[in-house]
Amino acid sequence: MRIADVTTYVLKPAGRQAYLGALEDGSELGADQGYVVREPWRSLYSGRFETMLVKITADDGTAGWGEALAPVGPEIVATIVDRLLAGWLRGRELTGPRPLWHGLRDLMRERGHLVGHQADALAAVDIALWDLFGKLTGQSVAQLLGGAHRDHVGVYISGLARSTDEERAALAADWARHGARRVKLAAGKGIEADLATFDAVAAAAPEMKIALDAHWAYRIGEAVELGRELDRRGALFFEAPLVPEDVDGHCELSSRITTPVAVGEAMRNRYEFADWLGRRALRLAQPDVARTGITEAMSIVELTSAYHVPVVCHHSVGLGVSLAAGIHVTAASADSPYFEYQPDTIPVAQSILRTPLTAGPTGFAVPDGPGLGIDVDADSVAALAKES
Repeated sequence: MRIADVTTYVLKPAGRQAYLGALEDGSELGADQGYVVREPWRSLYSGRFETMLVKITADDGTAGWGEALAPVGPEIVATIVDRLLAGWLRGRELTGPRPLWHGLRDLMRERGHLVGHQADALAAVDIALWDLFGKLTGQSVAQLLGGAHRDHVGVYISGLARSTDEERAALAADWARHGARRVKLAAGKGIEADLATFDAVAAAAPEMKIALDAHWAYRIGEAVELGRELDRRGALFFEAPLVPEDVDGHCELSSRITTPVAVGEAMRNRYEFADWLGRRALRLAQPDVARTGITEAMSIVELTSAYHVPVVCHHSVGLGVSLAAGIHVTAASADSPYFEYQPDTIPVAQSILRTPLTAGPTGFAVPDGPGLGIDVDADSVAALAKES
């Protein structure tokens, strides 16, 4: 079977506003604002949900779908697929995803492009190749990866999008009543403010384990101080405490606190993770499958296992394709206790699927159909791309 076509879709569905309409600082961000920085965090955010899908079609008409995590500038990632990857792929025989992945990786490797937009584009294509190969062979991605360790993936609730601690605590208690047992707080607002939010949520939902995501906001001294307070409170993990290039700082922090330091969404490949793991700079690995692809994600999983570090895949604002890919990788990973659940993006993620994923505050059912086990509504995707 050969690859006949590769098609990209840049999507900016209006549903993204639902995710950003009630920021945790009480401010509003609408689709008409373009790209902004949400203080106190430093990253660029969009007022709309933005992503890039790719469809790879075999010469018998069977199609596989992939997605890149591209919350800003999805046009850039699509252009890389169109200009640099698609031409190499068309006409090649699909004997399995890995040989094609190796060839695609080598196209820009010597130019230093194993990371960034090139890696994001390759991730989307790689996911589509696994989906396509699974459909052609009648096996799910988890089966192709060697088998699933679980048929249900547990989760933590990512964020409590309310403007006051009282409201966040009430929302956490409501999630707990619906079966949720883990929650991650958007932090980085100052040690006292972060701990106040933590304590309010802990008081309202004592059955919940609580993690903190500092969004790279702190210096080492502040991170150690906050981390020790998290130790006293039995926090689930401490995510992105320092700037992402400070490996030594994370190494020092990991040695001075017992709360697991969680890092990974900024990384794209095993070589980056190898550096951090070898220096004991993280104790919870968070690769995002829509940035690594399935092939590289599983290489990262095997690498982390050598250091006895659990994998908890990061998942941000992707649609149902990247969500399904992350679920399959989690299911196929021996030491992967839970997955990120973005409650405000789930309805948007499901909107392109003819049959929604089974999802809720207790977790996801692992799709058991061929490939990713999802049925993408191609007509809906094409209409959204045209609208966008």
